[in-house]
Amino acid sequence: MVTSLMAEVALENRKSIVEALLFVSPAPLSLKQIRDVIEGIKDSEITALVDELAAEYDQRQSGLQVVRVAEGFQMLTRLECSPWLRKLESVKVSNKLSQAALETLAIIAYKQPVIKAEVDAIRGVSSDGTIKTLLDRKLVKILGRKEMPGRPLLYGTTPEFLQYFGLNTISELPTLRDIEEMDGQEPQHPSLEEIRELDATGSQLSFPETDEQELMDEKPVEETSPLSDPEADSADSPEDSPSVAENELHRSDV
Repeated sequence: MVTSLMAEVALENRKSIVEALLFVSPAPLSLKQIRDVIEGIKDSEITALVDELAAEYDQRQSGLQVVRVAEGFQMLTRLECSPWLRKLESVKVSNKLSQAALETLAIIAYKQPVIKAEVDAIRGVSSDGTIKTLLDRKLVKILGRKEMPGRPLLYGTTPEFLQYFGLNTISELPTLRDIEEMDGQEPQHPSLEEIRELDATGSQLSFPETDEQELMDEKPVEETSPLSDPEADSADSPEDSPSVAENELHRSDV
């Protein structure tokens, strides 16, 4: 009886329930996660309800918005409100990524799966410290090992990367042409051309779940690079994790 009543209430107020779920969730919710909570609801219904909520917030110019990000849905504050949110002392505002971290992250995002030596070759400097920072912040993950001498680790981006930059899928990354138009000039750094040298399906690569600790515990031949310098990345210190208040999802640094 109780179960039946709960199911009936869920069907009558399903939009309110979806709204409440998005409000309390600190991370994007997938269709499956919402479907597991609201039993009997279809994916098409969920998508329609989320679209309704997003339209309602936009129509009344709410300080909140519902967006599609990291292949899910999330409720966020609007970019226009961020100056006032930063003034609220009780809201934790994260540090932005350093220039070195952004460079490294851009290379990994566009060339994944990629090994550290390839990242170093494009940047012209060792990326040891920067990659560790990105791993700690869960913006990058280990995908496996490359079948070559030494079997170096392969790196790629994570759902947290998509969430941080407000992307639904990796295919939404700006193209080289988009970057040139944003800059209003030709790119001055030749590595941008190298970054965009992807296979036709390069921006839609997916990989099976990998046990990162198991891969790191393996003992391959030491990965070396003529660019290795223990002091090279000393300026790259770990930053705090991203916060909704900073609205980092609207960044366009990459």
